[in-house]
Amino acid sequence: MYGTERKETQMEMTEQYPGYNHRVQYYETDQMGCVHHSNYIRWFEEARIDWMRHCGISYREMEKQGIIVPVLGVEATYRQMVHFDDLVDIKVTAAKYNGIVLEFCYEIYHQKDGKLCTTGKSRHCFLNKEAKPVSLKKENAVLHQKILTFIGKDVQDPDKKQDS
Repeated sequence: MYGTERKETQMEMTEQYPGYNHRVQYYETDQMGCVHHSNYIRWFEEARIDWMRHCGISYREMEKQGIIVPVLGVEATYRQMVHFDDLVDIKVTAAKYNGIVLEFCYEIYHQKDGKLCTTGKSRHCFLNKEAKPVSLKKENAVLHQKILTFIGKDVQDPDKKQDS
């Protein structure tokens, strides 16, 4: 599908989520004619929200239940320029999850040639309205199970103690 220039990644191995597509808008480009770096972070968010929707998880419903999901950190590595009107495929996968913290990885590919343009990751936590950490396993078993069902029980953050 994408040619022979890249190796199979975790995203291909868990093909359940079809990915997110985006057409570059003119306002997303800079004076050099390429996409401004800040827009990739926005695309990560678009893809992450789409992934969650695909899993049956609604940000709106989480917020109604008093759960917020702030970004703890985000990073991007730019490998190839993207320009106005280009079509890109954004692959997103949940890379680590321990019941409180969820980390996503992203890969952005040109649709025209399948070349990898950008990689990145974002790290999030679940908090209540008082900004205290929420253990989904303990406080929202349905949401916890949806995440586990979609990403697999073996995806955990080795740096964090597993939520019990």
